[in-house]
Amino acid sequence: MMTEPSPGPTKRSVTIAGHRTSLSLEPEFWDALNRLATVRDLSLAGLVRAIDEERGRTNLSSALRVAVLNATRSGEI
Repeated sequence: MMTEPSPGPTKRSVTIAGHRTSLSLEPEFWDALNRLATVRDLSLAGLVRAIDEERGRTNLSSALRVAVLNATRSGEI
């Protein structure tokens, strides 16, 4: 049984430290980030800002995907 392929990445704009930026993530990652923000009692922008502050030199979209992976592995979401 094959599952329906996921649509490509979806772009969304967020404000981080007063600057607008566009991020491209697959819908599944946006859903997971929203769940993680809810669990951490943050807005989506607040969660993205927190991950951005901790990411170092890593690309932000990659840092967001890794945050979702780590939250899934730890059972947080």
